[in-house]
Amino acid sequence: MAAAEVGEWYAPLLQHNLAPSHWLINLDRINQSISMEADLLSAQETCHLLGISQATLYAYVSRGLLESRPGADHRSRAYRRQDVEKLLQRKREGRGAARGAAQSLDRGLPVMETRISLIRHDGPYYRGQSAVAAVRAGATLEHTARLLWDCSEQDPFLQPPLPEWPAPADRIASDASLPPLERTLSVIPLLALQVRHSFNSSPAIRREIAASLLRQNAALLIAAAPSDQPVHEILAQHWCPGDAAFAQLVRAALVLCADHELNVSAFAARVVASTGAHLHATVCSGLAALSGPRHGGATARAYALIDDALQATSTSTFIASRWQRGDELPGFGHALYPDGVPRAAELLRMLREQPAHASAMQRIDALLHAAQDASGQHPNVDFALASLCHVYALPASAALVLFAAGRLAGWLAHALEQQALGKLIRPRASYTGIEPDHALAAE
Repeated sequence: MAAAEVGEWYAPLLQHNLAPSHWLINLDRINQSISMEADLLSAQETCHLLGISQATLYAYVSRGLLESRPGADHRSRAYRRQDVEKLLQRKREGRGAARGAAQSLDRGLPVMETRISLIRHDGPYYRGQSAVAAVRAGATLEHTARLLWDCSEQDPFLQPPLPEWPAPADRIASDASLPPLERTLSVIPLLALQVRHSFNSSPAIRREIAASLLRQNAALLIAAAPSDQPVHEILAQHWCPGDAAFAQLVRAALVLCADHELNVSAFAARVVASTGAHLHATVCSGLAALSGPRHGGATARAYALIDDALQATSTSTFIASRWQRGDELPGFGHALYPDGVPRAAELLRMLREQPAHASAMQRIDALLHAAQDASGQHPNVDFALASLCHVYALPASAALVLFAAGRLAGWLAHALEQQALGKLIRPRASYTGIEPDHALAAE
């Protein structure tokens, strides 16, 4: 802190003859401010310490290797000294094969090839086609699934659905009191008993099994009966019957969530598929991974943030206080999109175009702007899904249902691709524990 700035803190103390306790409080504030500034490095300082260019620094941020914060003028970016020093230490340790493999598992280096999706600054691309453009063109989840599954001329959705749930699954499938993911995870293994083993089937048969699973999954998530309706209609009619505008929002959310390269749940599905397990098992692995609070479960945290912020006396004060005390803002920021998440931007844009919900969306936007002003972070898809549910007075679980219903298309795409490769995914670990006693080992 400059001397002139320090003088600004002392002036009121001298003017108002404040008690010594007030001096201590303000001195503490000065020390905190100085400490915070000392802990932050400018982009130029960061590049100098790491020996990299500005472009490389941007790439580090996009891959989640460094986190940027608003600079002093709120136009520049700053970086925590301890984060930079940790990264510098990692660089000094070298980039051997083991180190590179470890980085690869945390949004670093690519670990496998895929033809399914590509992540760019303007959003995900499904087999070379923009997901955002597909939404604007009116694509449904079924259209997207046919593309992701590389169906060519085949339409796997022509097969009729189950007339009803099988007897062992019926009681659980129709129990609306159960949480959506738990209900679905309980029933899908039972559905596997009714179909042939997908790994040994032809590609066309596997796609038909996948198509049945896509719609069965949607029905299970809301405790509905099996249906041959498009997935967005199944969900929209359950939550807001007859609301065509809402149905279009659900359609968009599903398509935007359909796939996102090797995210945690997709990778889990691929690992299971590589063992030769049937598609039902891969779906269960994806659902299990999605449930965690650092993945699909983040929608509930974003929903809670919106709920708390909108109930506060001042939304901006609530958000600023939360950020200043070091709490994160669920629903904001994404390591792969430092300049904003196109999927979230598209869904929020569509929400703003709903005149019947303009006032609710204005409150959401006020929260969004407060979060961006405080943290410099942009909303992600968790925030967008939670916003949709808030605007339409749906429970927090509905956001996760949307995520799970859409992402199933991507899990199945990755499972089908991995099955076609016929290779087991079996990475090696870098052991860091206690070394064995060589003398005993020799015996």
